[in-house]
Amino acid sequence: MQNQQQEQMHQNMHTGAVPPQMNHGGHELFDVHEVLSGSIGTINSYMLLRQHVKDPELLDILDRQYQFMQDEYNITLECFKTGQDPSKPTGKYMMKQDNDFVYGMKPSQPKKPWQSPTEISDEFISGCMLSSCKTGASAKTMASLETTNPVVRRVLADSVPNCIEMAYELSIYQNKHHYYQVPQLAQQDMQQMMNAYAPAQGMPQTNNMNANNMNNMNNINH
Repeated sequence: MQNQQQEQMHQNMHTGAVPPQMNHGGHELFDVHEVLSGSIGTINSYMLLRQHVKDPELLDILDRQYQFMQDEYNITLECFKTGQDPSKPTGKYMMKQDNDFVYGMKPSQPKKPWQSPTEISDEFISGCMLSSCKTGASAKTMASLETTNPVVRRVLADSVPNCIEMAYELSIYQNKHHYYQVPQLAQQDMQQMMNAYAPAQGMPQTNNMNANNMNNMNNINH
């Protein structure tokens, strides 16, 4: 029986007739394994942190992101195990907040490691959530670039904007509460940076010298 399976796999490698559930390359297996493991870690972290949240707004963000992440994890796992379209498509995460940032730096106390677990705060919790979303976006992007299965690649790629949206939502929350301050350049420097590039125009031009050389070679051959 084992010899038959090995012979069938050997034939599949030559003919390309690979069953959908085996339609995965080696790099893909390792990278998607990292994505799924990371997703579990994030979901578990959200669960542990939830009991320490004090701000109702942050609790709402955590619960909405937790539910979405869990659903997205199940979709990714399903298509990874079957190699086929999942039972439902990847959703689109939508944050509730506006996208207004407060720019500039205000004096604040220097940060330092805790002396006691009682120091846990909404600032720390939202920072952990933000880091997890950023890590997820990087891991899924890298995995999608190494994925050979077209369905898994699409699911991973569709998931990246959701990680970005969640991270953006958390950065806005942190900014609003002065946990995450955003400095700006001086207006003159900003304008200089913004005007440092010009639009691309037209089509590539053929090198006349190379074109003439090609014509001369063609004439010689004839």
